[in-house]
Amino acid sequence: MPYSFRRLTGNEPLTILPLTSEMEEAAVKAHYKVCDRLKLEKKQRRMCRRDPGVAETLMEAISMSALECQYQFRFERWNCTLEGRYRASLLKRGFKETAFLYAISSAGLTHAMAKACSAGRMERCTCDEAPDLENREAWQWGGCGDNLKYSNKFVKEFLGKKSIKDLRARVDFHNNLVGMKVIKAGVETTCKCHGVSGSCTVRTCWRQLSPFHEIGKQLKQKYETSLKVGSTTNEATGEGDISPPKKSIPGHSDQIPRTTDLVYIDDSPSFCLMSRYSPGTSGRKCYKDKNCDSICCGRGHNTQSRVVTRPCQCQVRWCCYVECKQCTQREEVYTCKD
Repeated sequence: MPYSFRRLTGNEPLTILPLTSEMEEAAVKAHYKVCDRLKLEKKQRRMCRRDPGVAETLMEAISMSALECQYQFRFERWNCTLEGRYRASLLKRGFKETAFLYAISSAGLTHAMAKACSAGRMERCTCDEAPDLENREAWQWGGCGDNLKYSNKFVKEFLGKKSIKDLRARVDFHNNLVGMKVIKAGVETTCKCHGVSGSCTVRTCWRQLSPFHEIGKQLKQKYETSLKVGSTTNEATGEGDISPPKKSIPGHSDQIPRTTDLVYIDDSPSFCLMSRYSPGTSGRKCYKDKNCDSICCGRGHNTQSRVVTRPCQCQVRWCCYVECKQCTQREEVYTCKD
């Protein structure tokens, strides 16, 4: 990293380390290569290249979002399989699974960028700036808060807003904003008191984002209650609006979507059999009393007995290591039939 950060508050200038021109050139080429590998649009690639920390943050956001998606859907027929053609085919359709992918991706980038700022990995941002607080004499804004203000601005510019006349583009943009709003709603203020004998004459505070696993949990709940939508034209502006489908659909609510609801336009496939959208559930591991009936789609499941050896009866020893016994046990593994 070309910058050194020490106890930043977000107001002091950055201190540039003495780097040779050869080192600077090598660092620039390295992050340019990462930006090019990500297959970004022209504007996104330009934003990626202008700050060495962006490429690393994008990679972190992609990985974090994919892992959280797979965790949240680990017991479902669609388990967030994103390899190769499955991902490309899924993103071409407006399924509720696609809505979740857009939301978790924008949330991941927002979260990763805010953390990167406070960790000192970015050139264009540092810690979160202090908000307007009452009784500033009695408060001291300290610590190093996650910079959500800069992160939101960056992500909105990075993701952009495509044609407002196209329903699918409006739906994708809406779901992007849902992910960002869940991040914002989860911001917490952490404070520490300073004073004689534990009194709180001065309080040091900073803002922190919720753990990303909590964000994923909330977005999964929104997926479960997502709304199918259609398009109407706003007579006042002539622009398209997202609205309930024109024809009432059995099992679907005619509720007008809120800005915090995930929305979709296409009914999802069953994901039971191999298709362009998923590898199906044949051979998938399931849990007998939890999800085998659902995941295996009525085909039944195979039962295999195997012997496994795992660490057990672990104890912490002084100094600095854990001592475990090895226990052998027999367990049953259930997998969906073809």
